[in-house]
Amino acid sequence: MHEIRPMMNKLGINRGRDTFFDLLRSRDLLVPLKRNKQRTTRSGLWHCSNLVAGLELKHINQVWVADITYLTTEQGFVYLALLTDAFSRYIVGYDVSSSLAVEGCLRALNGAIRSTSPSKLAGLIHHSDHGVQYTAWHYCDRLRDVNSHSSMGEIGNCYDNPLAERMNGILKNEYALDSLFINKQHAQQATREAIYLYNYERPHNSLNLSKPAQVHFS
Repeated sequence: MHEIRPMMNKLGINRGRDTFFDLLRSRDLLVPLKRNKQRTTRSGLWHCSNLVAGLELKHINQVWVADITYLTTEQGFVYLALLTDAFSRYIVGYDVSSSLAVEGCLRALNGAIRSTSPSKLAGLIHHSDHGVQYTAWHYCDRLRDVNSHSSMGEIGNCYDNPLAERMNGILKNEYALDSLFINKQHAQQATREAIYLYNYERPHNSLNLSKPAQVHFS
């Protein structure tokens, strides 16, 4: 609404958000929500404490949240690993992989680390669920390489990582990543475009209607 309000005003349209969405819904113009039926988390044997409960976010690279979701192609599922900065809401790393093996999450992590100076990551909290990808020794070793700390919510409690869950929903429901793609390459292209638009074009109420890139690089 914030982005299109000036155009609506020029056309003499004066509607609030709820009435505007009611109008879109009546014309069948809203993206339909789909229920997630694919499981992407298998709990690992290693556990650690939740370091973000009650934590006040003050700056970027304080907390990164991680999660995995599935994308559907005509050749089967592929898996999107995401890392999001909790302060700026900026997606700092991602990877689309053919399997749920740790390598996809590790590529996302390495991409996020490359996007900033490792010296700025000392003390970073990496928050995730207890998936085996995040408890794998070489994933944890990579976090220790940059003096970062692992944090995890309770097993099976998605509410302990709400931002990561919300990111999955935004990309699927607002940027059409719940579509049926031709193959992995098609899914990768759509993901790259969706993440760019999200990072640089989507205002957030939680950011006073700023966009993630504006906050992350300001």
